[in-house]
Amino acid sequence: MRRIGAVILAAGASRRLGEPKQLVKVGAENLLERSVRVGHEAGFSPVIVVLGASAESIEAACKLGDAEVLINESWSEGMGASVRVGVGALRDVDGCVLMTCDMPAVTATHLRTLSASGEVTGSAYAGWRGVPAYFPAASFEDLMKLRGDAGAKNLLRSAPCVALAGGELDVDTIEDLERARALFG
Repeated sequence: MRRIGAVILAAGASRRLGEPKQLVKVGAENLLERSVRVGHEAGFSPVIVVLGASAESIEAACKLGDAEVLINESWSEGMGASVRVGVGALRDVDGCVLMTCDMPAVTATHLRTLSASGEVTGSAYAGWRGVPAYFPAASFEDLMKLRGDAGAKNLLRSAPCVALAGGELDVDTIEDLERARALFG
């Protein structure tokens, strides 16, 4: 049986939202707790959370269970730095799913589907391809080379994708948050 980890990218400063998006409630839980729950429900182990901006207050306010929390001191460099921190901590896994904490449409079923083929697989929504995405361990070296805020987009350019209904909704603004609450509670 393959062992798959989850790396949840949650280090950003949420400047457009004006408060840490990791802590905003959608339904009964905040966005970060929701992401950790979904990673666990998908059967992934370990579930790694990469924090950066406001890390201390976010960690104190969240119930993250046995998720491994890592701090990206270089969070302002962009998503690539958080990918390097999270992927660099993975040991003895066959692959990992990279995900952000601000996409409430992500489900455990979607995450399991991404990882089913064992090959690099992205999510497709609104004409885009992106995260969440599955990467086999053989591609970790490429992930460790990521720089800036583009994340893994270039690595997904020719990868197969799985449709994610509602995936275009990521909580970046007050309007996004209102939409998320209307759709997901």
